[in-house]
Amino acid sequence: MEYKFTADNFDKEVLQASGPVLVDFYADWCNPCRMMGPVVAKMAEAYEGRLKVGKCNIDENMQLAQTYRISSIPAFVIFKGGRPVANYVGAMSAAEFKEKIEQVLG
Repeated sequence: MEYKFTADNFDKEVLQASGPVLVDFYADWCNPCRMMGPVVAKMAEAYEGRLKVGKCNIDENMQLAQTYRISSIPAFVIFKGGRPVANYVGAMSAAEFKEKIEQVLG
């Protein structure tokens, strides 16, 4: 399941989550973001129960984007224990994306 993260639920859903969380910072107008959409959805399904996966629209949540210094999108940040532990920017293949997630999850 893919979550939608906003300024209203970010603390509860991401920072206070019991397990790791992948946040896809994106914008609707961003072509690479749209390309990564199906890949992110696939990872949400593949890692169900091990990794919470969701999207955060930077146009609707500018403060969150600024807080986590998102300057290029798509940007993927993995949080563990309420802190960012990994950060990836740009479109990539599903295999490469999965490899990066596996490195963090162990």
